[in-house]
Amino acid sequence: MANKVNVSVVYLAWSAFSTVVNLFFVRNLYVGGDWNLSWSKKAAAEAEAVAAISCSGHGRAYLDGLVLNGEEPICDCNSCYGGPDCSLFLPACPANADSGDPYFLEPFWMQHATSSALVVAGWHRMGYSYSDHSPNISPELESHIRTLHSVVGNAITTGRYIVFGAGSTQLLNAAVNALSSDNSSTPARIVALFPYYPVYKMQTEFFQSKNYTFEGDASLWENSTSNATMNFIEFVTSPNNPDGQLRKAVLHGHPNAKAIYDHAYYWPHFSPIPTPADEDVMIFTISKLTGHAGARFGWAIIKDEAVYERMTTYMGLNTIGVSRDSQSRALKLIKVVLEDRAREIFEFGYKIMRDRWEKLSKTLSTSKRFSLQKLAPQYCSFSQKVRAPSPAYAWLKCEREEDRDCYSALEAAGITGREGGKFGAELDRYVRLSLIRSQDDFDLLLHRLSKMPKSQGKEEGAKPL
Repeated sequence: MANKVNVSVVYLAWSAFSTVVNLFFVRNLYVGGDWNLSWSKKAAAEAEAVAAISCSGHGRAYLDGLVLNGEEPICDCNSCYGGPDCSLFLPACPANADSGDPYFLEPFWMQHATSSALVVAGWHRMGYSYSDHSPNISPELESHIRTLHSVVGNAITTGRYIVFGAGSTQLLNAAVNALSSDNSSTPARIVALFPYYPVYKMQTEFFQSKNYTFEGDASLWENSTSNATMNFIEFVTSPNNPDGQLRKAVLHGHPNAKAIYDHAYYWPHFSPIPTPADEDVMIFTISKLTGHAGARFGWAIIKDEAVYERMTTYMGLNTIGVSRDSQSRALKLIKVVLEDRAREIFEFGYKIMRDRWEKLSKTLSTSKRFSLQKLAPQYCSFSQKVRAPSPAYAWLKCEREEDRDCYSALEAAGITGREGGKFGAELDRYVRLSLIRSQDDFDLLLHRLSKMPKSQGKEEGAKPL
């Protein structure tokens, strides 16, 4: 008993001493209504100096960029621009409409440079874990993610489990692994309705697990009488990549079918939010929420505890969780998003995406050579009004008989998209065009499309500018 009393006294004394020391440092650091910065001053100065480098509005300099003559970072130029300050336009360069890099949100973050900046000390989160209770997941970040979904109204998180991953890509296979049964006599069949995101097929075939195989188009199994005892895992992308359609599982109601809902684009700048998603497995990513694809951070919302435990085990063995630095940055960014209950960023992003879709539609409206996916205005519960389409991608179809290889037809005109065949068999007449890249990329895409012949008849091929 005496030992316990002595320990308590020592603990109280140490606590009092620590408080005095902390107050001393706070008093000396906080002077005249402002912080008297010490170790962070140099880091802030370096960041400001790099941000001030002029790249002619067609590029950006970065702290981790290449350095010229050991002095300052070199400008990282947008597609089709070059030179020391990115002022040189490269006319023979193809318009880049391939990748999903979400640079369209870069201007938003430039406007919010102060609130979104993150200074990290050298000793920040050096260990593997946050705590014994949540070793791989920041409890504060998890709390903010739940708040975000509640504010936006795009997913139910109450009573659900959350798993973090290195972007949605890592979580996709983690979910497949968790849903496939080790005890099944036959591997689970992985399916997705055409056109589907190519990574589903690529990952499944690459990992070559005995527990699952890729079987292609989900619709082929919808009415089959021989599949009653088969196990299915269906990928459902909603809104869909590439065509932006809101989808539901084709095999819903099948006794042995499970679904993984990929909701990467289920945010108000890309899609109306009719109702909160409430599926068993839902995957989101910060890359399409804030545009920070390079942060490599995503999360899954899980109903079933056993699935959650298997995904957590997968993540632990695969990477011992997500980078603590990525989680810190994600937390900072989500805090900025939530400052005005998410209104500003989604209104900003929606306006850009709606305008781009309208301009693209207008450019192709007189063309009999091309057609676009049909997207109708729809009520959005977040904005509380009917909203015009604002998809992340155009799903372009070449209508001419001689343009069976649509990708090559666009390539000849100086446009690089993503081949339709990658999204499923017999889709070579289609090309996915990314609308979320930089303004430079989008402007050049429109210009090249406007110069292509628009008739359905045979005619001389377009020449690159």
